[in-house]
Amino acid sequence: MPEVFATAFLVGFVEWTCIEALRPYLTSDERTVGTYIDISHCAATPVGMVVIAEVELIEIIGRKLRFKVLCRDEKELISEGFHERFIINYEKFLERVKKKQS
Repeated sequence: MPEVFATAFLVGFVEWTCIEALRPYLTSDERTVGTYIDISHCAATPVGMVVIAEVELIEIIGRKLRFKVLCRDEKELISEGFHERFIINYEKFLERVKKKQS
């Protein structure tokens, strides 16, 4: 693997950026989970270069949230697309996961 910002890390970075953008607006029993991602990864970013994610909440349908995403490194656009998240009740979600494990 070349020493660049990997696509898997880019996806995680986009998710984390959306999570942080939503944090002030959620109640203490709410969280969000990623349900869909459709982003390009159109340019390589060398390890150590700064990457910035810009996310804009463009649609709310019930508990589904849709974001427009742009990511840039210090030189150019490296990614663009869409990401969707779903608002969940944290405790109920954990109960469903535990039930699925048993």
